[in-house]
Amino acid sequence: MNLPHKPKKNFLNLYFQVHQPRRLGQFSFFDIGTGRDYFDDGLNQIIIRRVAKDCYLPANFLLLKLIQKYPNIRITFSISGSALKQLEVFAPAVVESFQMLAATGAVEFLSETYYHSLSFLHSKDEFTSQIEKHTEKVQQLFGMRPTVFRNTELIYNDDIGRISHNLGFKGVITEGIDKVLDGRSPNYVYQHPDRPTKVFLRNYRLSDDIAFRYTQKEWSQWPLTPTKYVAWLEAVVKKEELITLSMDYETFGEHHKANTGIFRFLENTLTKVAKHKYIKMVAPSEAIELLHPVDTIEVPESISWADENRDLSAWLGNDIQRDAFDTLCKLEESVKTTGSTTLLNTWRYLQTSDHFYYMSTKAGNDGRVHNYFSPYASPYEAFMNYMNVVSDLSLQIEKHKDISRIVRREFTPPETRKRKDSSWRPEKLTF
Repeated sequence: MNLPHKPKKNFLNLYFQVHQPRRLGQFSFFDIGTGRDYFDDGLNQIIIRRVAKDCYLPANFLLLKLIQKYPNIRITFSISGSALKQLEVFAPAVVESFQMLAATGAVEFLSETYYHSLSFLHSKDEFTSQIEKHTEKVQQLFGMRPTVFRNTELIYNDDIGRISHNLGFKGVITEGIDKVLDGRSPNYVYQHPDRPTKVFLRNYRLSDDIAFRYTQKEWSQWPLTPTKYVAWLEAVVKKEELITLSMDYETFGEHHKANTGIFRFLENTLTKVAKHKYIKMVAPSEAIELLHPVDTIEVPESISWADENRDLSAWLGNDIQRDAFDTLCKLEESVKTTGSTTLLNTWRYLQTSDHFYYMSTKAGNDGRVHNYFSPYASPYEAFMNYMNVVSDLSLQIEKHKDISRIVRREFTPPETRKRKDSSWRPEKLTF
């Protein structure tokens, strides 16, 4: 690894993930075919408004205050399309607060799949469509077109890097896991093996110190103070080039409640970093211009930031998860041939990774995390509920196709109706 000349100041890239799934309601076998709604938007509204009050609004206004005081602060967000849509409907003040942050020029937004999905696994066309839809949404709401991509749950492999390059992204963010780094440090910029795409690697140890260990009293470093944490950052940047920190935005006020001191920690840590003589905060697009890759990095198999394995097993690690995913994917062609925007959007919302996450049967620490986020009593209940919904969606797709065939037949002019000896075929009408 050929290291470039060290700059006088080294860099910190701080990025927050904002995501809320559109949760399903209880949907039994006897609900199939009844026309009952799939999504519990009453519950979704309650959750969105609670998280807005406890996390999004106080955290956004804290960041806005800090940026106004210290213009050298840089923050990056990746907000899923499912979160953005629900915020627009249930908590528009949160969208406005993100727009206020965007207007400072100190905040950057990443692109991802609109539906926070695993679409890259079953269809490159679908994957591309969801990325393009998300990019357009970010540009519409925040006035900037993302130049850096992060896939759902930081899932990444070399093929995803190639697709992101083909879509015009200059960089991608993924997890800095040991088996990929092979003894190297995550605290540099790397490059895709056969594309000019720059690869940023999350420092999961320093990130998880805040995201998971901040309130763990049994942790040897508890309590985590801003002074202690910034000293850790300083020790890294004196030797290496770029620390990429990433965590769920809900860390602040939702996962760690306000009474734990998490907002004071965030405020005092960013204040210390803003005043620090060695650390300069950068957005990913700035890092692309400032830093040169120190080496290529090959990721032939998919990695992620989830669970101890940091692979795809959080979503596809058991038979029921794979069965649910495969059943949904098989509907792609039929749902797209209906021409129904409603059915297509429903199918896409069912791709959201959380639905499969709830079906995990892992034990130990991973299992506890899955159970914490799941609204179901068990993974098997999550599976049955989901499969009932998918069965009903399949039925609705077939009904729509039957109606379309009837409409086409009724509106076909008599003089052009099919004759027994004719090769004529009715053309599909677009409604």
